[in-house]
Amino acid sequence: MIIEQIWTGNNWRNFNYLIACPETGEALAIDPLDHEKCLHLAKSKGWEITQVLNTHEHGDHTGGNDAVINSTGAKLLAHASARINGVDVPLNAGAVIKVGKQVELEALDTPGHTMSHVCLLSRSDTPALFCGDTLFNAGAGNCHNGGHPDELYMTFATQLARLPDNTLIYPGHDYIVNNLQFTLDREPGNAQAKSLLGKLENQDPNSAMLTSIAMEKEINTFFRLSNPEVIARLRELDNSLAPDADEKSVFLALRKLRNNW
Repeated sequence: MIIEQIWTGNNWRNFNYLIACPETGEALAIDPLDHEKCLHLAKSKGWEITQVLNTHEHGDHTGGNDAVINSTGAKLLAHASARINGVDVPLNAGAVIKVGKQVELEALDTPGHTMSHVCLLSRSDTPALFCGDTLFNAGAGNCHNGGHPDELYMTFATQLARLPDNTLIYPGHDYIVNNLQFTLDREPGNAQAKSLLGKLENQDPNSAMLTSIAMEKEINTFFRLSNPEVIARLRELDNSLAPDADEKSVFLALRKLRNNW
């Protein structure tokens, strides 16, 4: 499996992706908003984009669909309930997307950012998670436009946290610096987040560092729901949060705080 992460350089800081089969040259485009970059890269590699997949229905992820499909004849894949025009292959949890002869990706039904969001998990020796706006490097998606924080918590707790530690994270946006700053605002004693922030403040998103689930559990406050410092600092803002608050209550408090942070 060949993965190309495409930095759009737009104001939303989107990442687009091409996933290619090294044997056949067939490729899947994920959320190809910057259709010109996606099409140009595929052409330069000698790849044929045969499928386009949207992780969810927001325009900064679907906006390049028509241009890519009109140029390539690719099929469009998306969550079975997504409000996206022209879907050829509706996806439910467990659906397997094949790219050429060597690439298989499993669709995960991951509500929260929206209620019709899919992440893709590669079936490879080192798993790769293409997570749209559900999970970001050191952060979590918002729930402003059609989502719900209760569902996002369940996605984190019952799916993402259970992925293999070596799973690599490929998010829909580059927000890692702001997210690390939020982690440190909640947990100033997080040495790993502090060290990483120092290294990445001037990162070139064209060569973005990849995190793993193991690393996320160290630097992402939305995975650190039992940490005493996180809970104590939340209680400084809201003393209705119990000292022994359950993980869902902590997650919801963090998500609410992050909305206006």
